[in-house]
Amino acid sequence: MIRWILTLMMVLALTQGAEAKIVTKTVDYTHGETILEGYLAFDDAQSGKRPGVVVVHEWNGLGRYVQGRAEQLAKEGYVAFCADIYGKGVRPATTEESAKQAGIYRGDRALMRARAQAALDRLKTESLVDPAKIAAIGYCFGGGAALELARSGADLAGVVSFHGNLDTPHPEDAKQIRGKVLICHGADDPYVSAEQVAAFQKEMREAGVDWQMNSYGGAVHSFTNPDAGSDPSSGAAYDAAAAARSWTAMQAFFEEIFK
Repeated sequence: MIRWILTLMMVLALTQGAEAKIVTKTVDYTHGETILEGYLAFDDAQSGKRPGVVVVHEWNGLGRYVQGRAEQLAKEGYVAFCADIYGKGVRPATTEESAKQAGIYRGDRALMRARAQAALDRLKTESLVDPAKIAAIGYCFGGGAALELARSGADLAGVVSFHGNLDTPHPEDAKQIRGKVLICHGADDPYVSAEQVAAFQKEMREAGVDWQMNSYGGAVHSFTNPDAGSDPSSGAAYDAAAAARSWTAMQAFFEEIFK
């Protein structure tokens, strides 16, 4: 009996030692003289280089929601880095503060692109990242920022926007997009109008971009975030089915662009 228990303990110890360990850490980096604070996540049980993913936050700044998404990506074998568009310590606590911060960058797309590029540049410095296999994803405000990064001509294999803003003051820049594009959109999102959707599709077609758009029936804004509540009539609400479907769509998209 004792021998059997000792054997079992050894097996368990070996099994636990082989389990993946997700490493996370906050990372200071800069854009010009502005200090930014990102969030890095990766699986240290893996060896060798792997694809990297820049994750851009919603309008309330880098917080637990996108950090959790980065950890999910790390478990799936990617090195994920959450961008900090606003700057270290700038974490809006109210709707008014979020709108004010988001408005700064939506009103200055060059600055938005530069802040997203700073995160991409920082991710590329990680030794585990294959610089030829990097994507950017974003949620709400972050979806729009990820698209603007692509429009800037950034070296990305692909971009995924989840319930993101699709508008841009510079649609002609879509010709600079180097990777593929996936849009995961709530079909009933009141904050992204039908006109904005049509303009985006026209932009992609005229630029010859390899793009696809999934619209989830009944889903509104913020459909991937459980913290958005459960009342679609408010305009923003979690939709478990749309959240799961959009994540699966992203996984398939990554398999395609990183093959």
